[in-house]
Amino acid sequence: MRPKLACGRCDTIVQAAAPQRPIARGMAGPGLLAHVLVAKYCDHLPLYRQSAIYAREDVDLPRSTLAGWVGESTALLQPLVEAIRRHVLAGATLHADDTPVPVLEPGRGRTKTARLWTYVRDERPAKGEAAPAVWFAYSPDRKGAHPQQHLKTFRGTLHADGYAGFGQLFVSQEITESACWAHARRKLYEVHQAQASPLAATALTHISALYVIEAEIRGRPPDQRRAVRQARAAPLLGALRSGWSTASNKCRANPGSPRRCVTPWGAGRR
Repeated sequence: MRPKLACGRCDTIVQAAAPQRPIARGMAGPGLLAHVLVAKYCDHLPLYRQSAIYAREDVDLPRSTLAGWVGESTALLQPLVEAIRRHVLAGATLHADDTPVPVLEPGRGRTKTARLWTYVRDERPAKGEAAPAVWFAYSPDRKGAHPQQHLKTFRGTLHADGYAGFGQLFVSQEITESACWAHARRKLYEVHQAQASPLAATALTHISALYVIEAEIRGRPPDQRRAVRQARAAPLLGALRSGWSTASNKCRANPGSPRRCVTPWGAGRR
């Protein structure tokens, strides 16, 4: 209810102006809207559950009302999302990944799998001064056209996994690929677990040593990190490559011996 004030010159009672609200003709204040959004997207609390929680406190907030607030808040926050997008894509180095998200499919009685694309700018490991930030982009599927559209203006180095949808981004050479050691290591680990491969075990040991080096130099200036990598990481990579070439030659010379033809992509593949 609006507070009533008395006019100073007469006995007329006037009403004070209503406080400004984020949503036109809406009663929800910024605190309540923020609570609903955080509960939905950070705490994974669907709107129908939030409605039930409010009902226990005798607060009538139907799911349709909450959904309307979420939609209006999306429009309100769009300038902020756009500012984050510009900041993230302005960096020289970008980390990209995607994760599946279940989305309701009206009329089908089930959910479908959509994608949330994550683009991270974090220059702190290289002693950069830019603020770290993450830009999220939604798509209804995992087609490669989505990251190609998202990153069409980006120029720099892209850290990503081996998903083929990123591959087209590197064709023009305006974006430099930086492959993911974690995904390469995962395949080696799977081979070692399945076949106790000595070659895979040796590779895992080398990669672990590389991780130790990177942990030690994280946050140092680029020239220092480069010098340490040349002195310590380069010999490890050279030994890893040499051992792999030797194993590949043995595999070609003995194609009928699958245990000697173990590669990160599986046994027997040449």
